[in-house]
Amino acid sequence: MTHGAAARVWQAAGMTAPDDVVLLDGPWEHREVAAGGARFHVVEAGTGPLVLLLHGFPEFWWAWRHQIPALAAAGYRVVAPDLRGYGASDKPPRGYDAFTLAADAAGLVRALGERDAVLVGHGFGGLIAWTAAVLHRPVVRRLAVIGAPHPLRLRRDPLGVPQLRASWYVAAAQIPRAEAWLARDGATAVVDLARRWAAPGWPDDETAERLRAAFLLGNTPHCALEYYRWATRSLFRPDGYRYAQRMAEPVTAPTLQLHGELDGCVLPETAAGSQRWVRAPYEWRLVPKAGHFAHEEAPDDVNAALLAWAEAGT
Repeated sequence: MTHGAAARVWQAAGMTAPDDVVLLDGPWEHREVAAGGARFHVVEAGTGPLVLLLHGFPEFWWAWRHQIPALAAAGYRVVAPDLRGYGASDKPPRGYDAFTLAADAAGLVRALGERDAVLVGHGFGGLIAWTAAVLHRPVVRRLAVIGAPHPLRLRRDPLGVPQLRASWYVAAAQIPRAEAWLARDGATAVVDLARRWAAPGWPDDETAERLRAAFLLGNTPHCALEYYRWATRSLFRPDGYRYAQRMAEPVTAPTLQLHGELDGCVLPETAAGSQRWVRAPYEWRLVPKAGHFAHEEAPDDVNAALLAWAEAGT
């Protein structure tokens, strides 16, 4: 479906069509999928075993533009959704806890008519993928995470001073009306964060403009911050305790962990050690000269690793 056709679908449903930055033409199709009581915009390409790609903050499905055609050409059905609260997907006021987000991922697999999938997640999408691999084991055939340590690596292990300094934005997200800070001046702060976390030279001008426009779509600033607010505030609540108890159960899906060696958001030494919670084949790889957005900064390296990992499970 082209951008124009997809936009007409939204308009026919009585909704404002998302900005051009979300409904981009390419070797893929745009469609809607209902799962978990929410409506998700997804991009789909190829046929074969399902690979579900979960983006992170502050992006949308387009973060996987390099992986979608490569995986589809290799014989996979590739689906990249806009997560809850992002892009052209629903932006409800609630549902940004890890339990609901993992259920969204599992629900998408089933709504797509598949029994299971290779789950690939970046950043917060990686934390969702880790969570789905524990809470919804049957739907996760293999797991790959990029720039995302196991959630308990962040919750239980002492973080060094360098990581605490790098994580200042998590504290900033707790401030009332932090949304205004992120959205101010055309979401300049969003691009500044991406530059801090990436290797020098990324994002390029096109990517920066896509990030800005998508982040300013609807209520995205609020929804995006709700992910971080739950992750932080639940540390002191019963739901957070229950989450930690569940996540102490080992991941039983074969797991690939990729991490940019120059990641300025989650330092490599913070991410390392996540295999402690994996009881299955596990592989750790540093992506050279890449930062937090390794799948965009070094797509050839990441594509090769993902393809080898996916094919090992067929």
